[in-house]
Amino acid sequence: MKKIIYIDMDDVLCDFKGAYQEALLKNPDIKYPQSQYGFWQKLKPIDNAVETVTYLKKHFDIYILSAPSIYNPLSYTEKRVWVEEYLGFDMIDKLILSRHKGLNKGDYLIDDILEGNGQENFEGELINFGSTEFLDWETIKKFFVSLEKN
Repeated sequence: MKKIIYIDMDDVLCDFKGAYQEALLKNPDIKYPQSQYGFWQKLKPIDNAVETVTYLKKHFDIYILSAPSIYNPLSYTEKRVWVEEYLGFDMIDKLILSRHKGLNKGDYLIDDILEGNGQENFEGELINFGSTEFLDWETIKKFFVSLEKN
């Protein structure tokens, strides 16, 4: 049986912070840039994210687990469109949008935030994307390749 890996979207698969800062530069008076139509759908992938997820899909049971924005109800639709565009139609069935990540059962959760949306209650191993140990997608891939060999 394949191990289950959940992967966060914002600042793990796609560049939320970069888009947020860019939106503020264009319109400094906006309180919530993520509330704008098209914000989520236009996010750029993080370097090597798509390639690594494509690799991991061959060896693990992968799900995308993302907290939707309470400031933009369109985030639900736009995140789904982003997943199809960058990860393929087959991943739509593996997209979970929830502000309660600790309710999901699995082996690993890759997230850039350690708490706030239930990450702290996740029963499996929480992999802190962007940390010293898991700085980028290359280090994430090396970690999971080493698991396969054991």
